[in-house]
Amino acid sequence: MKILLPKAVSAAWRRELKQAGQREIGGVLLGEALGGDEFRVLEASLQRDGGSPARFVRDPEHHGKAIRGFHERTGHDYRRFNYLGEWHSHPSFPTRPSQDDICAMRDILADGRVGATFACLLILRHRPFRRLDIGASVFTPDGGISPIVVKRER
Repeated sequence: MKILLPKAVSAAWRRELKQAGQREIGGVLLGEALGGDEFRVLEASLQRDGGSPARFVRDPEHHGKAIRGFHERTGHDYRRFNYLGEWHSHPSFPTRPSQDDICAMRDILADGRVGATFACLLILRHRPFRRLDIGASVFTPDGGISPIVVKRER
């Protein structure tokens, strides 16, 4: 799987991560299917609260509103524009999924109301000199976890 990440999204993340400091922040990834296993992130919701230095707890109501708004703006064309997954920061830890992250992603996929056939997880970490480290994984309902290629667009 390949995720294209627009410069505007990664720039916004760098600003927000710097501001959040050692507190985890996160949101959902909303995007466009480009064909095959390639997707472009078009929007990423942002939740600044609910995080501590070691944990981020997503507010479903906040992100549900973001998802509904995205579907409105994209004409409810769910095959082309839809939920891609989640993102959050690990300011003090590597950009790999923790056991809590893995459980959370499996819970999302098990939720019949979500109806997802996969869910991406991007874990971000702000580094000095405006660098953004990204760890990316895709989760499938059968319990599989695979790496994702993230290509930053210019």
